[in-house]
Amino acid sequence: MSLNSTPSAERLHIGIFGKRNAGKSSLINALTNQNLAIVSDYKGTTTDPVYKAMELLPLGPVMLIDTPGIDDEGELGLLRIQKTYQVLNKTDLAILVVDAGTGLTEEDGRLLAHIQKKELPLLVVFNKGEALDEAQQAELRATVKAPSLVVSALTRLHMEELKAALVKLQPQEQPSVLLEDILQPLDVVILVTPIDEAAPKGRLILPQQQVLRNIIDHRGIALVVQVEELAAALARLSTPPRLVITDSQAFGQVAKIVPPQVPLTSFSILMARWKGNLRGAVAGVLALDDIKTGDKILISEGCTHHRQCNDIGTVKLPNWVRKYTGAEPEFVFTSGTEFPLDLTTYKLVIHCGGCMLNEREMTYRANYAADCQIPMTNYGIAIAYMNGILRRSIAPLPEIAALLAK
Repeated sequence: MSLNSTPSAERLHIGIFGKRNAGKSSLINALTNQNLAIVSDYKGTTTDPVYKAMELLPLGPVMLIDTPGIDDEGELGLLRIQKTYQVLNKTDLAILVVDAGTGLTEEDGRLLAHIQKKELPLLVVFNKGEALDEAQQAELRATVKAPSLVVSALTRLHMEELKAALVKLQPQEQPSVLLEDILQPLDVVILVTPIDEAAPKGRLILPQQQVLRNIIDHRGIALVVQVEELAAALARLSTPPRLVITDSQAFGQVAKIVPPQVPLTSFSILMARWKGNLRGAVAGVLALDDIKTGDKILISEGCTHHRQCNDIGTVKLPNWVRKYTGAEPEFVFTSGTEFPLDLTTYKLVIHCGGCMLNEREMTYRANYAADCQIPMTNYGIAIAYMNGILRRSIAPLPEIAALLAK
């Protein structure tokens, strides 16, 4: 995979925060040596978080997030500030930009404390420091108990030092686990990928691409079929496949075709494993048994694809829940970066696999639901549970199989 094609969820998310006119957008342009962000002397030019996917050497593929000022005013300004704080939930590395001429203000201090409470890697950057000598720079940096640097986006003072500091502060990448601990070289894996109205024209959806690449990287043999060809594919194999992985919406059909002795799971379940929230999602699905008419269920997707007439999130999943529970819950739908700040009115959250969200964002959502004492599960687990095959679908995954054995 080239750097340019790296999915946004796999990029290092660098959030740039600070007051209006502290020079956040100017800093981005100087850091990248490109005019990526609009710069103006008028306060509040950035009115919503702006995401810029790019390659920033020596860091590699990153997602730069330019945020509205934390000192915005008025009712609309408060909403913008709220959006800025929400960005922290998906930030891997935070840059707090402070005007070197004014120093750390009360608003800066509050945000600094909030970032430190979240234990995020942080760099305080005092911008507009071109007129300061070394003694003045040292005095300014001593005002914060955090890694800091004095720079100038205007003259590019200390831009290379800024990049070096970001390299040192970037979190150590944790190895993501999809199938690495399950597959052996030459193991055959069948991927069931329905091509329907919701499938992107001319390509596979991202989880299917990622799983396919993972199989190839580990010297496995991948066989990709649609539901209608699955039985024929199985019949042509001289030995049973090591694993069958299906799109969640076809779980019921596929489970009837695949022999019980052949391990079966879904792309969505593997995504939950990869993002680190599989155990919580398995525990949360039990809440389906207590759903009653009128209960609110949040169905949340991380992407913003065009909804089809038979969309899995807004049509199929609600219908399956109604059929399973025999009730008429109230369904609420969110997509993309939107996620409610108050979950206390919901009985259950059913989330997609999160392929378009980074691990920090998915961890935040799962932890926030847990803090609100609201069960949270995901599409694949919910569908498997409602089809009576949850135990079978998570049995191939060692950590969950061990949990079930207790």
